[in-house]
Amino acid sequence: MPPIETKPSSPDSPDSLDEHGARRRTALSCMAWAGAGVLWTLSGGVPGSRLIGGSAEAAELDSQAFSFVQISDSHIGFSKDPNLDPASTLQEAIDKIRTGPVKPSFIIHTGDISHLSKPAQFDTATQIIDSTRLDVHYVPGEHDVLVDDGASYFDRFAKGTDRKWYSFDQGGVHFIGLTNVLDMKGGGLGFLGDEQLAWLEQDLRARTSSTPIVVFAHIPLWSLYPQWGWGTDDSARALSLMKRFGSVTVLNGHVHQVAQKVEGDIHFYTALSTAFPQPAPGTAPGPGPMKVPADTLRSLLGVRTVNYVPGQGELAIVDGRLSA
Repeated sequence: MPPIETKPSSPDSPDSLDEHGARRRTALSCMAWAGAGVLWTLSGGVPGSRLIGGSAEAAELDSQAFSFVQISDSHIGFSKDPNLDPASTLQEAIDKIRTGPVKPSFIIHTGDISHLSKPAQFDTATQIIDSTRLDVHYVPGEHDVLVDDGASYFDRFAKGTDRKWYSFDQGGVHFIGLTNVLDMKGGGLGFLGDEQLAWLEQDLRARTSSTPIVVFAHIPLWSLYPQWGWGTDDSARALSLMKRFGSVTVLNGHVHQVAQKVEGDIHFYTALSTAFPQPAPGTAPGPGPMKVPADTLRSLLGVRTVNYVPGQGELAIVDGRLSA
């Protein structure tokens, strides 16, 4: 599906000024489905795109001061059509990261590392991902917390702490990892909860409004398609805490495809899976693995590279497929 064009509101509209006097857009209700090899550049808060053509674009990305990679939905342990061996496609994704034109500073994994929360599945995934020798920041998917309320996941991935959500700073950007797959609501909607939201408010309180914010979680923090559980029940409370910031990027997994939404100064992106695709909203009776011909599977899987230049407040986002 080609991208849907979205336009900002008129600068003369009464809701186009924020508390700092900066131009803002009204909420955009539509989303854009990006194709393979699209470079997203956020300039003045407005996303633009162009196809990636090859060496010139690679050289441009090499000049960026700071980059990281997002991978998602590895589903190690899944063994049905269309992918009987998701470990092999995860390995292909990791090989692309290792041999790509840009050396990322770290990796973010936005959940569903495993398919059934089994230790052997976590072992396989981490052995493959750790071959990059990069720091990896994880948040859980619902498939990672199927047993013992996620205790085995957090014991392994919380790095010896009792943290179920956390933040860190890198290159002038504040990163926030949220967990929205515990105590999920009806219809499979994600849920953050009062304790996590109180922590988020405290975490953001000390940040100036000019600090670029990157939030990552598994289930989308916007109502992408609530009929399939593609949204988070109390996300509005979290997003209200971020409205004062001039640059907020929200990265999610769960839906196994690329979608984009812009709402004010908050930019939402969902990610490809490294395991299998899912249907676009409303095109099937429900979500789940979408069977595709073997020779097209890898064109529907991939990784995302995000590049940030300190001081410019702009992000360049590249969604790369495992095959063209």
